[in-house]
Formats: sequence, C-alpha cells, structure tokens
Amino acid sequence: MAVKKKPKKRTTTPKKKLSFKLSKQNKIILGSLLMLLGIALFIAFVSFFFNWQDDHSTIASFNDRNVETKNWMSKFGANISYYAIYKGFGIASFILVGLLFTTGLYLFSSIPLKKLNKNWFWGLIIMLWTAILLGFLAKTEPLLGGVFGYEMNSFLKDYIGTPGIALLLTFGLVSYLVVRFGLTPESVVSFFQRTKKEIIHDFQEEKPSVQTESSVSTELPKTDDTKKEVVFDATDDAQVYGSFKEKENKTPIDTPISVTPIKNEVEDVAIEVEKVVEEKAVSKNQADRLVKEFGEFDPTLDLSNYKFPTLELLKDYNAGGGITINQEELEENKNRIVDTLKNYKIGISQIKATIGPTVTLYEIVPDAGVRISKIKNLEDDIALSLSALGIRIIAPIPGKGTIGIEVPNKKSTIVSMRSVIASPKFQGAEMELPVALGKTISNETFVVDLAKMPHLLMAGATGQGKSVGLNAVLTSLLYKKHPAEVKFVLVDPKKVELTLFNKIERHYLAKLPDSEEAIITDNSKVISTLNSLCIEMDNRYELLKTALCRNIKEYNQKFRARKLNPNDGHQFLPYIVLVVDEFADLIMTAGKEVETPIARLAQLARAIGIHLIIATQRPSVNVITGIIKANFPARIAFRVTSKIDSRTILDSGGADQLIGRGDMLYTSGNDLTRIQCAFVDTPEVERICDFIGAQRAYPDAHLLPEYVGEESGTSLDMDISDRDALFREAAEVIVTAQQGSASLLQRKLKLGYNRAGRIIDQLEAAGIVGPFEGSKARQVLVPDFVALDQLLNNESDLI
Repeated sequence: MAVKKKPKKRTTTPKKKLSFKLSKQNKIILGSLLMLLGIALFIAFVSFFFNWQDDHSTIASFNDRNVETKNWMSKFGANISYYAIYKGFGIASFILVGLLFTTGLYLFSSIPLKKLNKNWFWGLIIMLWTAILLGFLAKTEPLLGGVFGYEMNSFLKDYIGTPGIALLLTFGLVSYLVVRFGLTPESVVSFFQRTKKEIIHDFQEEKPSVQTESSVSTELPKTDDTKKEVVFDATDDAQVYGSFKEKENKTPIDTPISVTPIKNEVEDVAIEVEKVVEEKAVSKNQADRLVKEFGEFDPTLDLSNYKFPTLELLKDYNAGGGITINQEELEENKNRIVDTLKNYKIGISQIKATIGPTVTLYEIVPDAGVRISKIKNLEDDIALSLSALGIRIIAPIPGKGTIGIEVPNKKSTIVSMRSVIASPKFQGAEMELPVALGKTISNETFVVDLAKMPHLLMAGATGQGKSVGLNAVLTSLLYKKHPAEVKFVLVDPKKVELTLFNKIERHYLAKLPDSEEAIITDNSKVISTLNSLCIEMDNRYELLKTALCRNIKEYNQKFRARKLNPNDGHQFLPYIVLVVDEFADLIMTAGKEVETPIARLAQLARAIGIHLIIATQRPSVNVITGIIKANFPARIAFRVTSKIDSRTILDSGGADQLIGRGDMLYTSGNDLTRIQCAFVDTPEVERICDFIGAQRAYPDAHLLPEYVGEESGTSLDMDISDRDALFREAAEVIVTAQQGSASLLQRKLKLGYNRAGRIIDQLEAAGIVGPFEGSKARQVLVPDFVALDQLLNNESDLI
C-alpha cells in the first residue's frame, strides 16, 4: 500500500532585516585585512623616512605607470606616507598604524571590543598631542610634526606665544596622566621614595667585595657552642653568603672544610632595619569602576520622560473647608452618655471628644472601682440613648487609661483621595510601596507600606466600599511608583470594576505571553496566571540565591550598584502586586486549584517582591480558610452583617458595628484602627489612566513566565520542522527510562519546565509517548532504540 505523501506547505520567507552584526567568518576576514593593512602602512612609513625626497616629485604621477618610486610599497606607500606623515601628523602617524593593527587583532581573535573604543579615543588624542609637540620642538623639520603640527604651532604662537604653547602641552600631558592612569602627587612621591630605598638596598647588598683568594674565612658569633672558623674552597666564582654552625659529627655541605677554634671576641655589628612598605588596598573594585564610569543603573531610563499624575486629576470634595464641628451635637451626645452611665451607677471623672470625618471618639475616664466589663455590656443601651446607627466601645483603648466610645456623626465628611495624596505624610513616606488608605478618627492620614504587610485581605458586604478601597490602593501606587518599579496583575471576575486600568497596560500591567488582555476576567485563565506567578517566584529566588541576597530590596540595590552581571541572567526586579477583586467566585469555580498557588505565594513571595491583595464580599470560612488567614496578617474589614463574619475576618468583633460607605477597620496583627477610606470615583480613575496612557510606554505589558500545565498536552499533529533542537536526545532519554514526564527531561537535560513541557507535547505528537494520564507518568510507546530509529526514519521519508 503506497503511502500518500503530504503536500508540502508553501512558506513565505520573511525578509531579513538589515543587520550590522558581523559573523565569525566576517570578523576573521576583516581582522586579517586590517592587520595586513597595518603592516603595509608600517613598511611604507619606515621607507618614507629614507626615500621621501626622491619620491616627492612622483606624488602627482600616481596614474603614470612609467614613473618609478623608491618606497618599499611603491606608489601606494609613497602617496599614503606623503599625506599621512608629511601633510598629516608626522611621526605620530605610526600611532594610527598601531590602532589599525590592534583593531584587526581584536576582530581576528574574537576578543571583546569593549576596550577598543577607549583605545581609539586615547590613541587619537596622543597622536594629536605628539604632532603638536614635535612641531614645537622641530619647527623647520616637516617630517617630525607634519603640516598639522607646524600649522597648529603657528596658530597657537600668534595667540599665546612660545611659552604658552609649552604650558599648554604640559597641561595636556598632566591631564592625560591623571585621567588615564590616575596619577596623583602622592603616587609620584611614593614612587620616588620606593625607588630611593631600592637603590640603597641594592648598594648595601653589593658593598661586600667578592674575594678572589683561594679561601675565605668567616667568623661565627660566640654562643654556648665552641666558636669555629669555617673555610671554604673558592672554586670558580664561589662567594661567602654567611656563617654556619657546626654540629657534632655532621657536615652541612660536601665541600672539604677545616675547623679551627678562634678566641676573638664578638664584634658589635650594626643592624639596619628596612622599613616595610605596606601594600595599598584596592579602594575600588570592578563595580565601583563601572559606577564611576557609567553611574548607577537606573531602571527608569527606558521611560525617562515619564510624568507622574498631577493632583489636579483628583477631585477635592472639601474645597470649602475640612471637618465642621457641631458643638450642639457634641454637647448632646456627651450628656446622653453621662446620663446613661449614671442610670447604671457608673460615675465619670473625665470625658474628651476627638472628631473624625465620620465618627467622633468620646474618651471617658470612669471613677475608681468601676469594672470595664460593666461599661462594655452597656453598648446597646448607649446606642439606644444616642439613637445612633451603631456605636463601638473600645475598653480599654490600647496605650491609654481610658475607655473609648465611637459615635457616628450625623453629618459625615467625605475623605477625598486628593487630600490623602497631597498630605505630607504620604508625599514624604520613605516606603517601598506606600498606600494611603484614608484618615483615622483623629483626622490623620493613614499610610502603610504594602511591602511590609506583606499581603492584604479585604472583606465586607456588598456595596460597603471594597472596590473603592482597591482603587485607593492602586491610585496610591500610581502616584508614587514609576512603571519600571511596580507591575500589577489584575483579576476581575466581575469584569467591570478594574476595566479602566486597561489604558495603562503597557505601563503598569503584567500578563501571560499568550493573553490578549492584561486584566483577567476569565476564571480559567486565573489558574495559569497564579501558577505563572509561582514560576516567577521560583525564578526570582534563584536570582537571589546566586546574588547572595535575602530580599528584593538588597538585590535591586546590588543591581543598581552594578555588582550583578546581566550576562548571568540578573536583571532589575520590579514589585508585582496581584489584585483579586472577588475571591469567593474563584473559590467556587476553581477551588483547590486556586487556593494552592495563592497559599504558596502568600507563604513565600514576600521576600521577592510579589504581594497579594484579595477582596471578597463573602467572608465565610470556606472562602477565607485557615491557610489564607495565617498568611494575611494585614486585613481590612468593611461593614458586615454579623459578628461571625467579623470574627472570620478580624478574629474579633467590631466590623458589624461599622456604618458603611467606606467606614472600615484595619489590623496588621495586633490593634484595630478605624479608618474612613479615601473616596476615589470612577471619573477620577479614568482621568488618571488617560493621563498615564497618553505617555510613551513600553512595547508591551510586562510578560510573566509561560505556564504549560500537564493537562494541556494534546495529540494534535505538529510540524516536524518546529521540533526542539533536543527532540532526538529527549526521545532517547524517554525510551531509555521508559517513563514519559517533563520532570525527567528537566533533570536529565537540565531544561526549564516550559521547554520540557513543549518537548513532551512534541513526543506525544510523534507517537513516542502516550496522552496525559493525571498524576501518573505518560506511557512510552516505543520499546527500544531500534524502534525509535525506524519511527523517526519513516517520518523523514514522508516529508
């Protein structure tokens, strides 16, 4: 049965872009050409100094073949030497020969060309300086400085005179030595002192004259042993280097010696102690040199003209003034609190009011002997007497000897986002990721560092301000951090809350390589995104490991100081903030597939700059599980409907007594802080995103690592020409082990997970391994190498 050959697909060859990068063969050819040209110029220049007068008349007859020249390189040598030496720079033209030969040697030997630009720069500078110097020293000899040296000296002499030229040349020499070799007066003095000591030391060593007699006698100093004279036979150029002690029945050398006791007294010998010059420590390493030469690495250079949003984009809701104090309301509430407590025989010695945007805190000091629990139990009674939406009693206030009663104001004040952004507390915050949440009861701007939280859990009933709180967090970071310093991964199952941030996709957002939209609205893509962030986390930890750093801040500081080599895979790492607007919906649709990577990121990602902000409107225990709560110490609770929900979020009550509309409780593990969330409306967010989106951006959004799950393997036919370069080697590994898995290829071939997964897909398409079978390894369909060769040969015959 004949096998029907598949028709070949016509492929259009893309036009190659113009590239100036030389291949290795071209480098060898060009390098050899430049070296030979340098040698030819050297021969011509040397010959020119012997024959220039004879060849001077032949310069104009270059095209006349009957005219002969005496230059060793014939007419080419005579003409190029004439223009380079006589009309050019004189003897200094030899420097150009050296530069050409060096360039050729660099290309021929494939030596990195980093230092070549510096060699050319300084070489040309030296050539010009030498030509002027030789023109100054030999004013009548045209070959030394050339026309350039002569004309420059003539020009300078008209303006600064002969002494001025000498001073200018001296200044040029000093500048070159200082800039190129770091010459300083201290190093010059140190050099002469060291030279002087070496000369004195050499003179002292040569001072004892060499004896020419047949024997030399040397006295040994008198010790406890018998003093002896050692006599050596002076054969050839034997010299005496010192005295030796004789030990009984032992001769130190094979030369015949005679030992004669001497009774002379020991002469005093003056000892000169040479001062040891300490080696100077290297004050600058490679990183310091790079910083001095290029400056610290600046990650914002790609968008160096980026402008941060202005305050005018935000609306000022309190243009007429701040918080208004209603004295009658304060007095009325105070009297009702005092009367209610008196009804229960609780006396008050002092009361103080602190007015906030939406809530007023009354601090009371009860009489001695009053139990705090007694006041705490009167919460509902006080709320009834005040006719308030809900009061909250803090008994006692942490750090104070008072009891707090929070009473909502009849007329609340809106806390604008503009007021908290413009506050000195936010503008002067020296934090990695500063977030302005709003204002406290004492009307102070509340600013926290997301990098130290390190993750944030937000929960509350529908319509109580979660989405506004998320917008406040994102707005704070947009006003404080450059696009190179922070990236957002936005997950919006509701599809309408975070869509405005699409306009800043190429500035601030991060996404998967194959995603069309940066904001994730499809729950099925959330799993891939979360697993991709786990891969990014592992990759970053590898970078921190090789850089010997503990966290992202230390790593980026090292990278800015140019102590990490980009050729080793190091790069500047921006912070990544994952924002999930409705976590309960993800748990319902994906369950463990979402909870596992979320928990893993929450446990490990803080050190490498990945921070999570999760919001949910259903704070139940099956959504906010124990694993989630354990890794989210920072929590924000908006108003909820029951005490159980409050305890689920905060591990304490209070959230059920909030008044809504942005009223929230914040905790970072210890105390609760009541905050009125800053209000940022949709038009304000739109103006900010339009302002940022209109500026020059990166070519694409920040790309996360590609994630290929095991379940994504298919049996679809693949183009053989697109196979991986290690396809054959990977097939042999699989057939040898009779086990088909991506992890095996990772270990054996030292591949990354993504590449190993693609090779497994290609092996499945080729019929070498079976389909994905869950947690089990894939079945290997080829028993041995013979069958493998036959299978691959048949494929090649079908092409």
